[in-house]
Amino acid sequence: MAAALAVPSVRMLRPSPSSVDGLHNGTSPPARGRSTKKNGGDQALGRSRGGLSTKIHAATIDENCSVALHLTAGHAHDGRQFESLYESLDPDNVLESATMDKGYDADRIRERLSYDGVQAVIPPIPTRARKLPYDHARYRERNRIERFFNKVKHFRRIATRYDKLAKTFFAALCLVSAFILIKNS
Repeated sequence: MAAALAVPSVRMLRPSPSSVDGLHNGTSPPARGRSTKKNGGDQALGRSRGGLSTKIHAATIDENCSVALHLTAGHAHDGRQFESLYESLDPDNVLESATMDKGYDADRIRERLSYDGVQAVIPPIPTRARKLPYDHARYRERNRIERFFNKVKHFRRIATRYDKLAKTFFAALCLVSAFILIKNS
């Protein structure tokens, strides 16, 4: 009996059949290999230091009337939305000038506007090697666009974006801009 106690018991550790493939107790594979969600991938939400955010791009006539609206993620650059916003404008509407902020300062945007005979009123970004002239008096009128955004953000649903889907947020944005137009007409 003493001899039986002196021999160390060797126990073989074998992996169970379920842990061989990396899955334990019948769980499913990680989510990263799955397809996109059923409602689509892009919901115009972007990460920033402040959390999730959405940018509203608008072409307006004055502080009460928006002509075109677009949504992008908060981290998206403004200048990339110019083409889609410009193409959505009514071709019968004749523009004399287009007033934009420094985010739209790019040679391709200026060339497109000059090709169509529209004066570009865009202040140059500080890193531009050659400072381009712009009409300071017309640029002061850009506050009308900021007043439009101020009126839109008085609606809590727009200011805080409670909507998960971009299409429902965009629908609410269109309703709010129509309400502003009707109220101030």
